[in-house]
Amino acid sequence: MSKEAEGAAAVVLKDVFKSFRGGRDQILKGMSISFLPGQLTYVLGPSGTGKSVTLKHILGLLAPDSGSVHVFGIDISKLVGTPLTEFRQRFGMVFQNSALFDDMTVFENVAFPLREHTDWSEGKIISEVEEVLNKLGLPKPYDKFPSEISGGMKKRVGIARAIVRRPEILLYDEPTTGLDPETRQTVDELIEKIKTEFKLTSIVISHDIPSALRLADRIVFLDGGKAVFLGTPEEFIESKQPKIVSFLKAEMVAYQALSGIKNVSHS
Repeated sequence: MSKEAEGAAAVVLKDVFKSFRGGRDQILKGMSISFLPGQLTYVLGPSGTGKSVTLKHILGLLAPDSGSVHVFGIDISKLVGTPLTEFRQRFGMVFQNSALFDDMTVFENVAFPLREHTDWSEGKIISEVEEVLNKLGLPKPYDKFPSEISGGMKKRVGIARAIVRRPEILLYDEPTTGLDPETRQTVDELIEKIKTEFKLTSIVISHDIPSALRLADRIVFLDGGKAVFLGTPEEFIESKQPKIVSFLKAEMVAYQALSGIKNVSHS
């Protein structure tokens, strides 16, 4: 990674090592990667290769054993307590299962971070929540509970809650895992809409190759606790790295099984 690219990046992990169980389980083994502002980056790789651990370092939920994690030029691993809590307000997080509060309505779920982290008036909160829900295609009324709406609508609500405070960086944790093809398509359209309309720096942890190839500005591939590929979707699909070729074949077989598609291969 060049100094020029590093300086322009929104997030930079540099030579990050992280292990657990007293060093017996080493997950990150010199992770170096940058995420550019305003771009949508998909982070792909086999299970256990460090995707979620990388995400937790970016959020400051984990501190590296060695190396550094800079977000907007600030070493986030050096922040603790209130400064770290306040810094995290610059992030939005979309969880795999939406993580909605079951006892709150659609409106209350989206309004929750505004009521918790701002001193806005109720009128301003109502206006902001309704604007975001409208942009994401959720029809009124907003008084239904999560149990009363579809999986696709739950995803919309989860994304609306993540962006209602207008974060600078939006993180997605496996947003399409386990979804039926129609809901996967809905989530893809939402990710694309947010990329186009909100211009956020977006990082998606995923196994979803079709979504990555369609939506990403850049794809990162992790293997063995390191970033072994960084490039465009076109460069990724043409890569001859054995681990990438193997990953593509395996994940496309799984995708075909889920969506009923046949005779799709990677040559």
